[in-house]
Amino acid sequence: MKKRSNDRSQCPIRLTESLIGGRWKTIILWLLSKRSMRFNELRRELSGITQKVLTEQLRELEEDRLIHRKVYEIVPAKVEYSLSGQGERLIPIVVMMCSWGEEYLSQELAREKLPQENSQG
Repeated sequence: MKKRSNDRSQCPIRLTESLIGGRWKTIILWLLSKRSMRFNELRRELSGITQKVLTEQLRELEEDRLIHRKVYEIVPAKVEYSLSGQGERLIPIVVMMCSWGEEYLSQELAREKLPQENSQG
């Protein structure tokens, strides 16, 4: 963990958000919770992510010790990413976020339908 480790007074919620916040980190953690993956496998799963952004996100997750990067000594080079113990501990939170998002989306879609149905009646 970079500068954040020196700030012991930081709010735990802000710290957690800084570790997994952003557009891609939570999804990367979710994908790695299923199995270890190589860079190109992750890129295929993450529609719309650029190579540069994926590299940055993986590097930050590794620096924060949420994932492991394993380099195999073979030719051509093979690198796999997997969750660390700390990363695995985040997965129940990610699952709860997913459940909350599904419920919220369902409620919003139902709410959007109501005015249309009432105006037709």
